[in-house]
Amino acid sequence: MVFSSLIFLFAYLAVTLVLYYVVPFKARNAVLFAVSLVFYGWGEPKYIVVMLFSILVAYIFGFFVGKYRESAPKKARTYLIVSVILNLSALLFFKYANFFIENLALIPGLGGLEPIEGLKLPVGISFYTFQIMSYTIDVYRGDARVQRRIVPFGTYVTLFPQLIAGPIVRYSDVDEQLTYRKETVDKFASGVQRFCAGLAKKVLLADTVYVLLNYYHEAFAFEQTVLGAWLIVILYTFQIYFDFSGYSDMAIGLGRMLGFEFLENFNYPYVSKSITEFWRRWHISLSTWFREYVYIPLGGNRKGKLRQYRNIAVVWLLTGFWHGASWNFLLWGAYFAVLLIVEKLFLYKWLQKAPAVLAHIYTMFFVCISWLIFYFTDLGEGLTCLKAMFGVGVSSFATPTVVYDLLRYLPLLAVCVLAATPLPKRIFDALKNRFVTMRYAQVLLLAGAFLVITAYLVDSTFSPFLYYRF
Repeated sequence: MVFSSLIFLFAYLAVTLVLYYVVPFKARNAVLFAVSLVFYGWGEPKYIVVMLFSILVAYIFGFFVGKYRESAPKKARTYLIVSVILNLSALLFFKYANFFIENLALIPGLGGLEPIEGLKLPVGISFYTFQIMSYTIDVYRGDARVQRRIVPFGTYVTLFPQLIAGPIVRYSDVDEQLTYRKETVDKFASGVQRFCAGLAKKVLLADTVYVLLNYYHEAFAFEQTVLGAWLIVILYTFQIYFDFSGYSDMAIGLGRMLGFEFLENFNYPYVSKSITEFWRRWHISLSTWFREYVYIPLGGNRKGKLRQYRNIAVVWLLTGFWHGASWNFLLWGAYFAVLLIVEKLFLYKWLQKAPAVLAHIYTMFFVCISWLIFYFTDLGEGLTCLKAMFGVGVSSFATPTVVYDLLRYLPLLAVCVLAATPLPKRIFDALKNRFVTMRYAQVLLLAGAFLVITAYLVDSTFSPFLYYRF
């Protein structure tokens, strides 16, 4: 089930909110646990077992980690390691088993290895595994209390707003909210507003851009042009941002409707003036997770420059591999590792002194190239597109059809550029603060946008979020 579907909006969400608010507060976690399992199991219920196994492992081992953390640290560390290994084993098996088998089969003498038939990736396993691991690690560090009741812990892992594609919520950030949270009309209204904004990003922008991206991708297979290659990369740059940030907005909005406050996951990353700044603004929860649980434990920047660069490389190779069992994702992670190390060496200081326009052009150029690597799982096809962007192996700069279609969709691209900046929000907030009537206009705008989105959904096909496959 996806947020941008009629069955979610008009059936699942409506029933969930009614059930949640009619029961006493003490029963609300149980309601959320139950309805979240329904949400997760809607498409492939058999994978509920995998998730429940991971929950049970972390819940049980969390007791022992907490019990021995002070009295027997070595024993607590052992329980922590076993818990992490057991939870990672499910992720490694479902996500990477066939990748390793297929690559080992290329080695002479191992050609008889065959991929495991029917092995599918459970939706959201990369996200909920990291959340589960954060609980055990936080308890070991003393950053969170042992959760002695399984329902609140199960609710934390399965909470449907962020279950499938994040943001990755650390246990220590919601520990208090699981036992006490305050639902208010203002918070609920704020949640509705944020949800509608995310839904608009997904349906009106990301899905519309995807149609155009798919068209140019198919055209590129027949005739390579410079403009066609650049449009593929630019359109995907917009699609992945509006799709993923739209999902995060919806997750945060749904959380507020239920009384939760999740941390922000995006902060207008395309206004960045360095790659370092970009990764402070993009997928913040994932960057935070790797910093807290990998980079800092490895030593961070505390043990000399060479160790710091090694730690950056390790983190980014893991980040790339986390995104998928494919060589292009490993290459994508290595690509960012190199850029970030170069900025650490000397470039970041220069960028801070350089004209803002040049720094921004530099950042967006390398970000766009990164999305090319990310988009093409076929490395050969990706290399062809990269060469075409710079005039290598193309038939022409542009065909009349490509130019005509570009002119037709220029208004859409202009809206995407504007919507990827904080300018619209700043203008609207300024008007709202100056004119009281804008607050009423906001309600009308939301209602109008929701009607338009509903019309789109009635006439559209199934469109899952990009990050579902991660």
